[in-house]
Amino acid sequence: MANCLVLTGFGINCEQECLWALELAGAKKAEIIHISQILEGEKKLINYQFIVFPGGFLDGDDLGSAKVQVNRFNYAKIKNNREKLIDSLKEFIEKGNLALGICNGFQFMVKAGIIPDIDKSNNFKQTTTLTFNDSGRFEDRWVYLTVNKNSPCIFTDGLDHLYLPVRHGEGKFYCESDTLKKIEKNNLFVLQYSTSDYKPTMEYPDNPNGSLLSIAGICDTSGRLFGLMPHPEAFIYPYHHPRWTREKIEDPDGLKIFKNALKYFK
Repeated sequence: MANCLVLTGFGINCEQECLWALELAGAKKAEIIHISQILEGEKKLINYQFIVFPGGFLDGDDLGSAKVQVNRFNYAKIKNNREKLIDSLKEFIEKGNLALGICNGFQFMVKAGIIPDIDKSNNFKQTTTLTFNDSGRFEDRWVYLTVNKNSPCIFTDGLDHLYLPVRHGEGKFYCESDTLKKIEKNNLFVLQYSTSDYKPTMEYPDNPNGSLLSIAGICDTSGRLFGLMPHPEAFIYPYHHPRWTREKIEDPDGLKIFKNALKYFK
C-alpha cells in the first residue's frame, strides 16, 4: 500500500479534509506534512508514493495564486543535502508516483510547469495558467463536470461525470492557442464544466470562471499527475451533497477520485 503525503503550510487550509478523504478511500499510510519539515530534512518526498497539494490561499496569493510557492520550490534548498526542493519533487515524479493538485494545489502544479508536460520533458516549464474569473468575483458553487473518457488520467478512470463544489477567485484556465490544441489533441483535458445534462459549456454560471475549452482539470501524458479546480475532498460523505435529503447518494463523487488513485497502486 502506498505512503500518502498531504502537504500543508503557508496558507494551505484543506489538508485535514484531504487526509480524511484518503483514509476513507482506504489509505493505510497517510500523513500531513508541513513544507518546512521537508526543507529541514525531517521528511523526504522520495519516501512517499502519492502527494496531494490541497487547496487554500498559499502565501495570501501574493504575486498571484500559488506563485510564491512555485518560487519556494524553485529556490529553497533542503537543509541536509542542499538540493533544491523542486529537484526533490522531480525525483519523486520520475519514480512513477502520483500527484494530485486541488484548487490552490492545481494552481501550483500549473504554474510550476508540472502539468500538462505535453512534450514529456519533465523540465517544469510553465505553459498554462489559472487566472482571475471572468465574473470578477470569488465563485462558491457546485458544478457539473463531464469526464473526458479518452484522457489517460488514472484518477477519473471509469467515470463519466462528476458533481463537485468550487470555491476560487482565480480559476480560469488559460493558455496560448497552440498549447490548447496540443492539450486537446493529446486528451490532457480531464474535466469540463458542464450544464446539468453534462454538456460542456462556456456559459456562466455553469462555467464559473470562463475557462478555455470549459477546462476544470488537466493531467500530464502519463495520467499520473492531475490537477483540478473543484474540491473532491469536499464531497466524500453523502451528506456533503446539497440535495442529500432528496436524492439517494451512495458513492460520493469526490471519494471516487481518491479511490481510483489508491487502486492504481494495487
